[in-house]
Amino acid sequence: MAKVPEEDILEEKPGLEQKKLLLLVVIISSVFLAIMGTGFFILWNKITPHEPKAEQKHEEVKHEKQDEEKNGERPIYSLSPFIVNLADQDATRYMRITMDLELAGEETKAEIEKRLPQIKDAVLTIIPAKTASEVSTVKGKISLRDELIQRLNSFIKKGKITNIYFTEFVIQ
Repeated sequence: MAKVPEEDILEEKPGLEQKKLLLLVVIISSVFLAIMGTGFFILWNKITPHEPKAEQKHEEVKHEKQDEEKNGERPIYSLSPFIVNLADQDATRYMRITMDLELAGEETKAEIEKRLPQIKDAVLTIIPAKTASEVSTVKGKISLRDELIQRLNSFIKKGKITNIYFTEFVIQ
């Protein structure tokens, strides 16, 4: 077997150094171009806004609210859930009810928040006077809704409650 000198193994081949240098230049150029492209992209997005200005958005929202009120869509005020005993004599029954109040206008919302203790008290005095059989039927629910609307509107001076939506109605 022929002996290979150790010096030949450790020596680099001619042209390999030039290839490394060329590869390094290509990598550095690619990274530089990527950074420049990203910078131009960000700058372009800041120069040309895609969304309308905040003032325009505010005016659009105002017009949408006015359109909704004109189209019959009214503001809704959600009440927290109520858990009450029902007036059944034969068994202890509980009712969990959650309601949303449909208001005549935005000014009524402030009035509702001001009168919230009275509203909660009225709900907590009307519902426990009912039995499970009275409020289980559709007719009973409509009657309860009408009674609540009439009583709650007696507290409100500005505007009125136009409807009540039962979003949870559980009797146990």
